[in-house]
Amino acid sequence: MDVRYSPDANGFKLMSTEELRNKFLIDNLFKKNEILMTYSDIDRSITGSAVPSGKVLKLAASKKEMAANYFAERREIGVINIGAEGIILIDKKSYKMEHKDALYIGRGSKEIHFKSLNAKKPAMFYFVSYPAHAEFNTTQIKFSDSTPVQLGSSKEANKRTIYKYIHPGTMPTCQLVMGLTELEEGSVWNTMPAHTHQRRSEVYMYFGLEKNSILFHIMGQPTETRHLIIRDKQAVLSTSWSLHSGVATQNYSFVWAMGGENQVFDDMDAIPMTELK
Repeated sequence: MDVRYSPDANGFKLMSTEELRNKFLIDNLFKKNEILMTYSDIDRSITGSAVPSGKVLKLAASKKEMAANYFAERREIGVINIGAEGIILIDKKSYKMEHKDALYIGRGSKEIHFKSLNAKKPAMFYFVSYPAHAEFNTTQIKFSDSTPVQLGSSKEANKRTIYKYIHPGTMPTCQLVMGLTELEEGSVWNTMPAHTHQRRSEVYMYFGLEKNSILFHIMGQPTETRHLIIRDKQAVLSTSWSLHSGVATQNYSFVWAMGGENQVFDDMDAIPMTELK
C-alpha cells in the first residue's frame, strides 16, 4: 500500500513538478494479477485496481495502514470495470461485471474476490474506498441503468455525458459518490468552468487515451494553478481547496469519486473564469 500525505495550499505553491507528481499522481494502476492501492490522508481515501488474468485476486486489508481484520470492516467501496467481462465475489455471492458496470460494496463485506471470464481479455476493476460509519446493502449498477446527464457543447469543446452510478438518487451510502464521464469526439475539456469542493475531496481516473496522447490536469487554488501531465489509466488526487479540471489532445473518459461531508452532486463552489491565473 502506497501512502500519501498531502501538502496544504501554501506548501503546494513551493513544490516542483516531481514533488507534485509524487504527492497527487497515481501512475501504477492496472497491472495484471496484482491489486495495487494508494492510501491518502485526504479524507482517508484508498484508490486501487485489480486485473485478474488467470488468477482470482482477493482484496485484503493492510494491517499497518488500516488496522482492520478485513478491507471493508469499516469501509465502503465503489468499483467500476473498464475492461472485459469479469466477476466480483462478495461473501460468496457473484456479481457479473460487464464493461462499464459498477458495484457498490457496503461496510461489513468480509470476502471480496475479483476474477475475469477470459484470462486473455481480463476485466480491469478500478475502485475507490472511503471510511463508513454505517452498513448499506451491496448493490450492482449496470451501465445501462446509470443516470446519464448531457452537458457542454461542441462550440466549447466540452460536450460530454455524465453517468451517475453511486449517488443519493440511486442508493444510500455513507460518503461515497461515484460515476463516469465520457467526452464526445472533438471535445477535450472537462470541469471547466472550474470549481472546488470545500466539503469533500475527489479522485479522477482518466482512461481512453491513446498511447501518444496526453492530458493536462489543472489543479491548485484558482489564482495559483499548476498542472500535471496525465496518461492513459492514471489517477489524480484532489483536495478540497484545489480545483480539478483537464484538457487533452483527444477525447477521453474518466471515473470520478468523491467522499466527505456532503453528497449533493452540485455542491460546488464555482470559480469565475475571470479569476483563474
